[in-house]
Amino acid sequence: MDRCIVLVDAGYLLGAAASLLAGEPSRSRITVDHAALIQGLRERAESDTRQPLLRIYWFDGAPDRVPQPEHRRLRVMPRVTVRLGALTRSDGRWAQKGVDAAMHAELTELARNRACSDVVLITGDGDLLPGMMAAKEHGVAVHLWAVQAADGDYNQSEDLVAEADERRVLDRAWITRAVRAKEYGGTCAPPHLPRPEIAAILSAPLPESSLSAGPERPAEQPRHEQAAEPRNGSAERGHPHKGVPTPKDLAALRAPGPQPVSPPPSATLRWSSDKGWVDRPGAESPEAASLPTLAQLTSAEQRWADREEDITAVGGDPLEVGQVFARRWAERLTDQVHLQKISGMYPRVPHRIDGELLRYAARFGLLAHKDDQIDEQDRYAIRAGFWREIDARTATERVPAGE
Repeated sequence: MDRCIVLVDAGYLLGAAASLLAGEPSRSRITVDHAALIQGLRERAESDTRQPLLRIYWFDGAPDRVPQPEHRRLRVMPRVTVRLGALTRSDGRWAQKGVDAAMHAELTELARNRACSDVVLITGDGDLLPGMMAAKEHGVAVHLWAVQAADGDYNQSEDLVAEADERRVLDRAWITRAVRAKEYGGTCAPPHLPRPEIAAILSAPLPESSLSAGPERPAEQPRHEQAAEPRNGSAERGHPHKGVPTPKDLAALRAPGPQPVSPPPSATLRWSSDKGWVDRPGAESPEAASLPTLAQLTSAEQRWADREEDITAVGGDPLEVGQVFARRWAERLTDQVHLQKISGMYPRVPHRIDGELLRYAARFGLLAHKDDQIDEQDRYAIRAGFWREIDARTATERVPAGE
């Protein structure tokens, strides 16, 4: 039939885009507008092949083949079909399994059934060579697209390139229409007043001595930028991973205003760890116990709307996740006194709300690639996003008169 089909190896497309834009192939370093990307692929495929699009097949890996938020968004888009392989750990690294086989099977089946006249392949793996040759034998024209290599070299199998009927390169200008390097800036909240202690909390300082010096460190960067710092190579800047402050350290930091340096003896710290929930002696303070959870504030209708927003609008960046959670919690409060209460509890999120926040974050695939635990730096970024939104909503009351 006179129509085209696009087969996308998401691991290659997004990994190569991350290398081009962020300098390393980690997909966590980029933000993708999937709707714009799919639209761009459709327009480019129809232009290059001069045939209408039948369908875009998106091949990707996922832990236990469970669709992640981006997969759920993609599979409800028109003309998009998502095929998932497994994501497994081997020699300390995560790798896709079954994606190449699925692409090969789909390619040969489409060609055998004469479902299309042209196939666009976006991949770099030479394992697709037999499938490409089989498609050509069935009279299908094969178009091979590459992502511009960061170093100007090839990032595709030489045999694959040689066998293709047509070849195109998706250059930086095309890629940046839908993909950008992550800046951890977020868009959920307007600029806010930075708190000086954020450097001590989020930049992984040395133990004890560095913590005590936290408030004296530079405070020009906003909270979210401090949160992003450890994720962008903290070891390279000399911040040892083992120096990240403990929950006890956080509780001992002085919050703004006339508050005690240490928490009251009755305070309870409960924190997620590799051993599960950890309770420290003492009872939760009455002030913290009076704060409602998001679940208590959310109706069944709002819960459905939240799910739709999570699928269609929330990208899953740790900072953004924390902001979205805080925005919903703050907007649904019936008594705004609670907002002032929680702001005064900085830097420690009350354990009931903190646990709910981390469970919410787990929905966005933040557990993936991390042995079923949220990475430590992701947890700090999630909480930094939470505090950024709370700051934005209480900032006007903290600004001194005349400023």
